[in-house]
Amino acid sequence: MIDLRSDTVTRPTAAMLAAMSTAETGDDVYAEDPTVRALEERVAGLLGHEAGLFTVSGSLANVLGVRSLVAPGQELLCEERAHVVRAELGAHAVTQGVTTRTWADPRGHVDLDAVRRLMTPDAGPYLVSTAAVAVENTHNFAGGTVQPLDSLRALRSLVDPVGVRLHLDGARLWNAHVATGVPLADYGRLFDTVAVCLSKGLGAPVGSVLAGPAAAIAEARVWRKRLGAGWRQAGVLAAAGLHALDHHVDRLADDHANARLIAEAVATVDPAAVDLSAVETNVVILDVGDRAAALVAAAADAGILTGTVGPGLVRLITHLDVSAEDAKRAAGVLSDLLRD
Repeated sequence: MIDLRSDTVTRPTAAMLAAMSTAETGDDVYAEDPTVRALEERVAGLLGHEAGLFTVSGSLANVLGVRSLVAPGQELLCEERAHVVRAELGAHAVTQGVTTRTWADPRGHVDLDAVRRLMTPDAGPYLVSTAAVAVENTHNFAGGTVQPLDSLRALRSLVDPVGVRLHLDGARLWNAHVATGVPLADYGRLFDTVAVCLSKGLGAPVGSVLAGPAAAIAEARVWRKRLGAGWRQAGVLAAAGLHALDHHVDRLADDHANARLIAEAVATVDPAAVDLSAVETNVVILDVGDRAAALVAAAADAGILTGTVGPGLVRLITHLDVSAEDAKRAAGVLSDLLRD
């Protein structure tokens, strides 16, 4: 089977498993795991921040990052398909009392006019006050689209005068970096807190890192334990993240090329099914209307796993375990099915 459901399905390479098996470890609840500390410091440095916190998941990193910026009863603004409101099971409301309001953009981009219109940083005693804006880069459900750097800079200039802060859900920020050449720190420094994932495109089996100011990360460390997510000899997992940073970042360009190959093949037989201009990284969204369920089922029968992400929408994500030959085979299967 060629699994294009998500880049979360990757498995550790032999070299990564070897690095994990020899990792130096300690008790991370006591902040004594040297490999975890090395990972946290390295990621924080790459993102231009003071400190980092290794977490079990990207969702937890987002929860902790938003919690540091938004108090209970305040609101977070984001795009309507953002992971923080669509795919984290209401965690920000359930665990933190955070409400959300959203704008809609076809590419998942920041809409500065909408943020300006929605933002009410001091709403008084009867309305909800805006504390932060969350941005997803790349934007998963919009098709792996990259946030334009100029828009992010303009957003920072918009929110600074009124004291509203910014959280970056950078689960696939590595993909944005490779696709554009923009340094990671140029993205990271524009945000008060940044979450990045190691277990998607980078291919580690577990984990994300939250980066931000030292005081915010110290508080997030307490909340991580409070939420039951303290872990002990986590260096075996952190070693996978360090290996991924050393060996799996630049190769993301291969995933982008494979996604483009599939998208172009589909566009040849069904131009209306895919917007090639939106295929910027490793995600392809096929808009096939009422054929979606049948396409997913038929592709699975032919050995290609995909999934729906909305009415009529089928998502394909290339990753470490999908070779160029796999991509060509998937492109052929999907093209034949759509042609038929």
